[in-house]
Amino acid sequence: MNTRRDFIRSASIYSAAFLGLRSLVNQPLAAAEIPGLGTLDRTTGRPILLPKGFSYTSFSAAGEEMDDGLLVPGMHDGMGAFAGPDGRTLLVRNHENESEWTHHSPFGPNAERLDRIDKSKLYDGGQGVAPCIGGTTTLVFNTETQKLEKHFLSLVGSQRNCAGGVTPWGTWVTCEEVNAEREPNEEQWHGYNFEVTPSPEIGLVDPVPLRSMGRFRHEAVAVDPASGAVYETEDLGDGLFYRFLPDEPGNLAAGGRLQALAVKGQPQMDTRNWPTLPRFPIGQPLPVEWIDLEDVDSPTLDLRYRGRAKGAAVFARGEGAWWGDGEGYFTMTNGGAVTMGQIFRYQPSPHEGTPREAEQPGMIELFAEPNDSELLRNCDNLTIAPWGDLIVCEDTKGVNRMIGVTPAGEFYTIAENVSPTGSEWAGACFSPDGTTLFANAQKDGYTIAITGPWPAA
Repeated sequence: MNTRRDFIRSASIYSAAFLGLRSLVNQPLAAAEIPGLGTLDRTTGRPILLPKGFSYTSFSAAGEEMDDGLLVPGMHDGMGAFAGPDGRTLLVRNHENESEWTHHSPFGPNAERLDRIDKSKLYDGGQGVAPCIGGTTTLVFNTETQKLEKHFLSLVGSQRNCAGGVTPWGTWVTCEEVNAEREPNEEQWHGYNFEVTPSPEIGLVDPVPLRSMGRFRHEAVAVDPASGAVYETEDLGDGLFYRFLPDEPGNLAAGGRLQALAVKGQPQMDTRNWPTLPRFPIGQPLPVEWIDLEDVDSPTLDLRYRGRAKGAAVFARGEGAWWGDGEGYFTMTNGGAVTMGQIFRYQPSPHEGTPREAEQPGMIELFAEPNDSELLRNCDNLTIAPWGDLIVCEDTKGVNRMIGVTPAGEFYTIAENVSPTGSEWAGACFSPDGTTLFANAQKDGYTIAITGPWPAA
């Protein structure tokens, strides 16, 4: 069997060594097996527990005044990290807000600060009654001093910006996870992706809905830099797994083709592994085919029904997405026999997105399904660590953790949130220099930066 060091890769390029490992251990690792990480220190009295030798700072809490004179919106969610000028890290952070949650508004509970923005940059003003307050903030963070230097609103007027994903061309795609019922004062349709270019300069981006990427209950995206294909998850118990093929790779606004994944030769395959359903195999890559979808900007949020009718596979609440070295990883929050979550791996075809991909189709694999709440509870956002493991955020009742998952399918705990609110973790990502793990405590409404003796990369 390959040694652990065979799996080590950088944070931005994940190890392809998961290939070929079919025997999933699904057992917690002893602390000594993770160099630099030990057991959690429960003596600090702080709400975030970390291994001994690690520390964290919290910043950009909901309600604080930002550098643009607006307030930090609440409901911190997905997030991406980008290299900024002078060694700074730029964070683009989502806010999963609905217009009626005025206590989370960047404009204040009575929209008293709304006049501080350029209204042409507000995607949906809510007919002047209830402006939509989802969107993104951008943060400038110094990893040498571990200090926040600037934060400001960067996209506004969208709804329930949940997760998203980084792109190979250095932007953040933020995703609207809308409900079936429209908000009462909407001026625009919602349920889209928007693209945000990270910048250290205060200002709002133009809010351009990427309609060709589909209107549905979006969660996260991951981009294959080789083909330009964008993979999208859907946060519903009967959701699909989508692929967007842009007409111009790297230019999502130029349009493209939306498709849904089907297991080759097994139409309407159910991957959820719920107790009353047929078993989807763990650790067995299966060939796929991609089904073209029409009317992708449908007002009825019915893409998943039409896709499944054409043979698409069904997934259990698609959540986090991250692309590595030639493969992508995707979490399903309540899949599995005890509904505690699943992690899938997708290996694209060498001819991904072209007429030749049928010669050597892409492969979908259920990489991990621990079915043990001690190992994993309702996986959500995820990222890839500099030492080559997956880092998975939990979104569950009570205590939430960030869990490491090795290429052999072994689990260990990196952080635990023991605050009374039971705040879920979201937005885990590493700084470009690999020194700092960022994450959001959603209900508590702040971002943290974790440093310490990380395993060697």
